[in-house]
Amino acid sequence: MPTTNIESEARKVARTVTGTKTVDGAGVNLVRVLGYRTTRDFDPFLMLDAFDSENPDDYIRGFPMHPHRGIETVTYLISGEIEHEDSLGNSGRITDGSCQWMTAGSGILHQEMPKESARMLGLQLWINLPARKKMVYPKYNGLEAKDIPVIDEDGARIRILSGMYKDTKGAMQAEYVQATYLDVELMPGQSWSVETNPEDTVFAYPLLGSLSCEQGQPSLEARQAILFTQGYSIDFKAGPDGARFVLLSAPRLNEPVAWGGPIVMNTEEQLRDAFMELELNSFIKHNAGGGSV
Repeated sequence: MPTTNIESEARKVARTVTGTKTVDGAGVNLVRVLGYRTTRDFDPFLMLDAFDSENPDDYIRGFPMHPHRGIETVTYLISGEIEHEDSLGNSGRITDGSCQWMTAGSGILHQEMPKESARMLGLQLWINLPARKKMVYPKYNGLEAKDIPVIDEDGARIRILSGMYKDTKGAMQAEYVQATYLDVELMPGQSWSVETNPEDTVFAYPLLGSLSCEQGQPSLEARQAILFTQGYSIDFKAGPDGARFVLLSAPRLNEPVAWGGPIVMNTEEQLRDAFMELELNSFIKHNAGGGSV
């Protein structure tokens, strides 16, 4: 990640990444913001997909059963509904303002099938797992909207999905990568400042409205991820229509990344082994009852 003098208080914009429209799953139209080419700068954040549509044809085909290993997937809905199930026996729905936080670990099969909604607006984020935790037991966490703490400040509303904001703990404390995930709404023209761990990777992604992060710099809008230099704080200002954005931060892993589709390991050999296990039907290491296969 690009760096500045860490003694400087305010982080600055180090890089902006504009997402590109793509089709994934069984035919879901989405915007891929982060991916293979951003892993080094955004470490430990691997992938960010954004979706915003009022047309069910864009998403209704969903993501039928597929594998994951070596990562955590975080699906957060501002509005909409997604039904899901996995090889651990979990099933349920992600609805307005709720989140599915899944640790794929040693291997899991799951599917996510969106339902027709007035508007499907949300994000899926992939977080890398450290090498020593790649093969941990898979785990699922469902964060209901009612369980996510909300802090109202002067012209700002902050939802704390994970980590901490000031003295308030989020709905979840991540086990393997201590990620902080905030959903921030700002009223038109409102300024907001947040303190950060100076060495963490920190980035923001606007969902609605426009946002500026540096005096004299142009406003940023949806489809752009904003990576920041090191520092102790970030200053934001909403545009004339207000802004809603997510703010993500976590310590860097600084480990090699071997990435093949839904599987992320540290070496090409580990990646080949994972795909060989898929062919041999030995990919899943743990069954729905909690034991080893």
